[in-house]
Amino acid sequence: MPNTLYYGDNLDILRGHIADESVDLVYLDPPFNSNASYNVLFKERTGEESPAQIRAFTDTWEWTQETERTYEQDIILHPGTPAAVKDMMSAFRQFVGRNAMMAYLVMMTPRLVELRRVLKPTGILYLHCDPTASHYLKIVLDTVFGKESFRNEITWRRSHPKGLAFTRFASNHDVILAYSSGEPVTWNATYTANPRAFEQYTHIEEGTGRRYQLTSLLNPNPNRPNLTYEFKGVTKVWRWTRERMEQADQNGLIVVPRGGNGIPRLKRYLDEQEGIPVGDTWEDIPIAAGRERLGYPTQKPLALLERIIQASSNEEDVVLDPFCGCGTAVAAAEKLNRQWIGIDITHLAVALMKSRLKTAFGLEPGQDYEVVGEPQDAGSARALWEQDPFQFQFWAVSLLQGQPQLDQRRGADGGIDGTLHFIDGPKRSAHKIIIQVKGGNVSVSQVRDLKGVVEREQASLGLFISLDEPTGPMKTEAASGGFFHSDIWQKDYPKIQIRTISEMLGGHGFDLPPHPSMYQAAQRVQRTEGHQGELLASPGKTEEAEA
Repeated sequence: MPNTLYYGDNLDILRGHIADESVDLVYLDPPFNSNASYNVLFKERTGEESPAQIRAFTDTWEWTQETERTYEQDIILHPGTPAAVKDMMSAFRQFVGRNAMMAYLVMMTPRLVELRRVLKPTGILYLHCDPTASHYLKIVLDTVFGKESFRNEITWRRSHPKGLAFTRFASNHDVILAYSSGEPVTWNATYTANPRAFEQYTHIEEGTGRRYQLTSLLNPNPNRPNLTYEFKGVTKVWRWTRERMEQADQNGLIVVPRGGNGIPRLKRYLDEQEGIPVGDTWEDIPIAAGRERLGYPTQKPLALLERIIQASSNEEDVVLDPFCGCGTAVAAAEKLNRQWIGIDITHLAVALMKSRLKTAFGLEPGQDYEVVGEPQDAGSARALWEQDPFQFQFWAVSLLQGQPQLDQRRGADGGIDGTLHFIDGPKRSAHKIIIQVKGGNVSVSQVRDLKGVVEREQASLGLFISLDEPTGPMKTEAASGGFFHSDIWQKDYPKIQIRTISEMLGGHGFDLPPHPSMYQAAQRVQRTEGHQGELLASPGKTEEAEA
C-alpha cells in the first residue's frame, strides 16, 4: 500500500502488511543506542522553540524479560529467521552478553530480516546509525544480506566538532550502511560541482561565453596501430578513430593551440561535465536548520534523504521508512515523485507527519494518502486507550493539532493534557486553551476540576474530550462556566466545552476562535522532475579509450 502512514510496531506492520519484494528502497534511522532521551519540541505562540519538551521516545536499552522473549520468539524460534542469523545472534549473546547493546541488537535483528524480505532484488537498504553500534550492525547486516551485498559505509559529517575535545577527539559524524538485495541494483550516478572548475576551465569561447579547457587527444596506450595515423599534420597514437576525430573537428571541438607543438587538443566545455562523483564521505550536507527545522531532535536534513533516494530509486518506485519520526524520508520521496510507506510507533510522530505533508505539499489524509492504525471510531479509540493511555492522549490532542502535555509521569500533568493558543482582545494579546482527555468513567467532578485548572492557568477556554457520553450534571457544570467574549470576532464562546470522541470523529468539533496548529509548519516544497537510472552490477563505471 504505497503512500501510506502506519501507526504501530514496525515489526508487526512489516509482517502483516508489507508483501515480499514490494519495496525498491529502504531507509531507516532507528533510535541509536546512545542512552539519550529524545524530545519533540513545540513552538511557542511567538514561533520560538518551547523550553518545555515532551518525550517522544527514550533511546535507552536494557535487557529485560521482554527482550528475552523477543530474542527467543522473534529470532531463535521464528520460522522466518535464517539459520545463519540464529547462529550469529546466539554467538553475539555469548560474546556481547545480556546488556544494553545486546538488547538493541535484539530489537534490530528481526526488523532487518523482514526488511530484507520486502526489498526487491534491485533494491538497496540504507541503515543510519552512529559509531557506538555501527560495527555490530554491520555484522548483523552481513549475516542477513550476505557480506557480498555490502555496498558502502558512508560517513556523514553532521556538525562541526564540539565537546569532549579535552579527553578525546570530538565526535561529529554518523554512519550510513548500504546493502543491496541482489544484482543488478538500481543506481543513478551522483555528482557534485567541481570546486576547481574556474581554475581548470580557463578559456572562454568567443560569441557564446562558454567556459572550456583543452585536453589531450593522445592515447595512453602506445601499442595501438589501428589508432596511429596522421591528423592535421601530426602523426600520433590517437584516442579516437580517424572518423570520430574528423567529426569532432567538423563540430568545432578540436583546437590546435599556439605554442603546443602543433598537437591538436579537445575542447571540453564546463557546462557539459557531470562534476565530481560523490564518494562515501559526505561533508557537504549540513544538519537541518532554520526554517527546515520542525523541532524533532533527530530530524535529518531533506538534502541527505534526497541524495539517497535519487541515487537508489527512480520515479514511482516505493520508498519505505520503518522508523520515520517526523517524516523526512517520506517528504523527500514525495518531492522526488516516489511512492512511499512510513511507519512509526507513536501517534505524536504520525500527527507531525500529517502536518508536514499538509503544509509542505498540501496533502490530506484519506484523499492523497492513507493512514492505517489510527482510531476511526469510538470502538477503536477505546481499544487504544485500553492498550496505551498516553498514546490515546497524544492522539486525542492531535485531533485539535494541539501541543500535548509535556510530562508523561502519572499525576504530573497538573490537569493539562494539551494546550492551544490564539490571539484576541483590543491589544491582540495571547490567550490559552486547556485540553483535558478522559478515557472512561467520566464524572461531574472532572469538569469541576477542569474549571479550576482554567482559572489557575488564567486560560480563556477549557476543552473536555471524553470517550463516554457526558452525564447531565456534567453538562450543567460546563454551562455554569459562562462565556469567553472575543473582541476580534465579536462572538461569545462557551468557556467550558465537552465533546466525545464520536462527535469529533464525526466532524462536530469544539466552538473555538480561529487558532493556528501548534505544530511547526514545514516549508512549502516544490516537487522536482527526477530521472530514470540504470540497473548496474557494480556501483560505478570506468570510461575506457574507444577504438
